[in-house]
Amino acid sequence: QRLTGLERKKVEDEYRETIKLIEKLKAILKSKQLQMKIIEDELKEVMEKYGDERRTEIVYKAEEFSIEDMIAEEEVVITISHQGFIKRFPVSGYRRQSRGGKGVTGAATKEDDFLEHMFVASTHNYILFFTNAGRCYWLKVFEIPEAGRMAKGKPINALIGKGPDETINAFITVKEFDDQHYVFMVTELGLVKKVLLSEFSNPRKSGITATTLRKNDVLKDARLTDGKQDIIIGTHDGISIRFHEDEVRPMGRSAAGVRGISLSKKDKVVGVVNLRRKGTTILVATEGGYGKRSEEDEYRVSHRGGKGIITVKTSDKTGMMVTIKEALDSDDVVVVTTNGMVIRQHASDIRVAGRNTQGVRLIKLHEGDAVADVAIVIAEEEEEKRLAETEAEKKKNEVQPEKRTPPVTAPKETKKPEVRPKEEKSKEKKQKKGKK
Repeated sequence: QRLTGLERKKVEDEYRETIKLIEKLKAILKSKQLQMKIIEDELKEVMEKYGDERRTEIVYKAEEFSIEDMIAEEEVVITISHQGFIKRFPVSGYRRQSRGGKGVTGAATKEDDFLEHMFVASTHNYILFFTNAGRCYWLKVFEIPEAGRMAKGKPINALIGKGPDETINAFITVKEFDDQHYVFMVTELGLVKKVLLSEFSNPRKSGITATTLRKNDVLKDARLTDGKQDIIIGTHDGISIRFHEDEVRPMGRSAAGVRGISLSKKDKVVGVVNLRRKGTTILVATEGGYGKRSEEDEYRVSHRGGKGIITVKTSDKTGMMVTIKEALDSDDVVVVTTNGMVIRQHASDIRVAGRNTQGVRLIKLHEGDAVADVAIVIAEEEEEKRLAETEAEKKKNEVQPEKRTPPVTAPKETKKPEVRPKEEKSKEKKQKKGKK
């Protein structure tokens, strides 16, 4: 009986409270003043709880921005497999190892696929893709999908409109297109040409012609130059040639090019280097995982079209040469194999040796594996220093307007006061007195 009484009293109290709440809400709905008072009290409560200094800036007018402005600018590693899968991954994801280590998996590939190319670029750069058919395609780095280290990436055909029979052999990353730089290209049969960078500023999705190829020839490599650099071409047999870039005149995109190196039978070009950094060394790598660095002074300057000199000693143990790069002690070297293994190491760990040597082991290979490519990661401070020097040199070479000096005019002659002797002055005074 007591419990029943308590429950009844509880229901009656709830009923009275509900009646009061209904009357209160009706009064609020009828009174504008009560509504504004509630809003004011609630805003004050929020301000006391969350109020702090403004963290955003309010401006009257702002410029338009694109998706690129919202992408963080950072260095990334771009990998492309033999079957055309592409991805980007932060450089920091590849930890440094000692020379001769086993490396880590750089990408998951199918049994019949392997990593064929690797290079480093900034997310805000443009990438020009050059195919074996001599065509060029254009893409922004941030448009390449980011994936994990073990992911195989996305088919490159979905990003650019290259043909099914075309394979990508060269890449150039640029910040902007201008008339002060050139695209220097070399074919597998040793032909070279250079074209103004500005001619590649508006490629179509279906691609544009970068060079006209002869029969049985393919475009092998391309480099960005300033028109004043030395060029070193490396071949599969371990031969190289060095000549001045000005020996190759600028041409149109449809030109076929001129002879860069005379090749022996069954030899072919594997890469080209444009010497753009002071105190650099020439890094070469072979299929068997061996490599070395040689001083650039060991590569004598000759004329284009020659037979070249030995750059690495090839054998059954080391294999044939697969790439030629430029590297400083402050750089990092990233080696990628056909089975997708990747190792990153300091360039300073690779000793400098003569041209006619086989070098040291860069990576331990598993059976059936071979070195596919090498990428150079430039130290951030080194890259910033180089860009600053380039900017300073550009300003120095700019034509300064002539400073006009005002014409020199002769000073105006001023009449000196007439100086008279004292006797004349005294006579004048006496004459004045006499007149008075």
